[in-house]
Amino acid sequence: MSSQDSNGSSPQDLKSLIQEINKTEEEIKKGGGEKRIKKQHNKGKLTARERIDMLIDDDTRLYELGLWAGYEMYEDEGGCPSGGVVTGVGTVSGRDCVIVANDATVKAGAWFPITAKKNLRAQEIALENKLPILYLVDSAGVYLPMQDEIFPDKEHFGRIFRNNARLSAEGIPQIAAIMGSCVAGGAYLPIMSDEALIVDGTGSVFLAGSYLVKAAIGEEVDNETLGGATTHTEISGVTDYKMEDDEECLSTVRDLVDKLGPFDKAGFNRKNPVEPARDVTEIFDVFPDDRTKPYDMNKVLECIVDEDSFTEFKKGYGQTLITGFARVDGWSVGIVANQRKVTRTKQGEMQVGGVIYSDSADKAARFIMNCNQKKIPIVFLQDVSGFMIGKRAEHGGIIKDGAKMVNAVSNSTVPKITIVVGNSYGAGNYAMCGRAYDPRFMYAWPSAQIAVMGGTQAAKVLTQIRVSTLEKKGKEITEEEEQEIMKEISERYEEQTDVRYAAARLWVDGIINPIETRDRISHAIKCANHNPDIEEFKTGVMQV
Repeated sequence: MSSQDSNGSSPQDLKSLIQEINKTEEEIKKGGGEKRIKKQHNKGKLTARERIDMLIDDDTRLYELGLWAGYEMYEDEGGCPSGGVVTGVGTVSGRDCVIVANDATVKAGAWFPITAKKNLRAQEIALENKLPILYLVDSAGVYLPMQDEIFPDKEHFGRIFRNNARLSAEGIPQIAAIMGSCVAGGAYLPIMSDEALIVDGTGSVFLAGSYLVKAAIGEEVDNETLGGATTHTEISGVTDYKMEDDEECLSTVRDLVDKLGPFDKAGFNRKNPVEPARDVTEIFDVFPDDRTKPYDMNKVLECIVDEDSFTEFKKGYGQTLITGFARVDGWSVGIVANQRKVTRTKQGEMQVGGVIYSDSADKAARFIMNCNQKKIPIVFLQDVSGFMIGKRAEHGGIIKDGAKMVNAVSNSTVPKITIVVGNSYGAGNYAMCGRAYDPRFMYAWPSAQIAVMGGTQAAKVLTQIRVSTLEKKGKEITEEEEQEIMKEISERYEEQTDVRYAAARLWVDGIINPIETRDRISHAIKCANHNPDIEEFKTGVMQV
């Protein structure tokens, strides 16, 4: 990974970084590679991405989620591009649906730890937004060499079947198409869905394959007789529809979605969209390549929100956070955005951009309460270095005011959408609705960095700890050796703060080109609008 960072390295031009990321994404989309794609075709099967392209409506796109899952995580195992599964939200017969498609070109669709995490995230999106979920199953089951990291824990493989039951209980449609292998515990996923289709000749579902049956009970049986399409549609009754090939199967799934009944919606406020005041490409002019330089977040917002729609809340107070009501592609939204300009209070005090001060936290908490009162979704734009520190800040109650903001974010019940545009450091990540605070969708620009603190500060602290430990063991450290330690730690920390590292671990749902921001926000609210159930907003005990 190359990194755009503030550790003394030269900042990378944002446009060239986007090109670099786009190039890598094209490689990731090839899954297991051309040879395995050809092998899939020779079996009469489409690839996961070809299946999705055929499933979704013409002239629509898949809003892919978790494309970077597993990136550079399983090199000793031969890699696991995109976690071995393609997920996203697509339009099928006019309906927004979550789609989960196993990629059999990657280790025969076997489940790695990140595969389970990605599937759980897809189910979470379906549950939170009450979207139908479509499973295109083609998987060899758990990747056995890593079974201890995927099988028994709360957020492991078994949670998926628990979620099947939860989704069904919530009345959220689930349709499963068995288009390849479906083995062992994985057999429960399609059969716990509302309806299951199976492709004749290539689809199979059983708790144990023929080899294991032979080893366990001595019975000789071929896989087709054991759990093929004819067996399960004519003998066991496990599946509901027998399909001739992938094409007929996908066409039938479309027919089933087309016949779904009506569902209530939240009714979020939307008017006819108005183009932003600035051309979206001007983001590259107003957002600096050097993350240490200040800039005006208002100018970034002018590239995203509908022209003349922004009503700023408490404009002159707590100026390191921008809060206000706006429209994005016609949708009414609340905006909470870090302001990176250096500002002055009326008392003449300097406030450093990207830092959350007591007054900023106080303002944001009040604004978040307002959005919940008015049933308005909230968009968080993160470029935050953390909360202000030092004697003056502590005496002023920064912890109390920061806790107030975190409380409001934690208990907010309206949909939250988070975009990380730059820094996402420390408790600032929490207060600005990081992954732990349940944003409905969370995306990052290529310029994003997520870490407990900035690279320079972290490297210095870690170097001091390392040197101190060595000195306690009686080792004398020269200045040159200390610099080497500093260099080693800085490089490792740079890699861990890179946006690709975060996306690989699903800390964000995807890396997006900044010019996609408006469309992604609009689509997120469109998805959220499918869930009419918004809980009452409560904060519990809060210091004021």
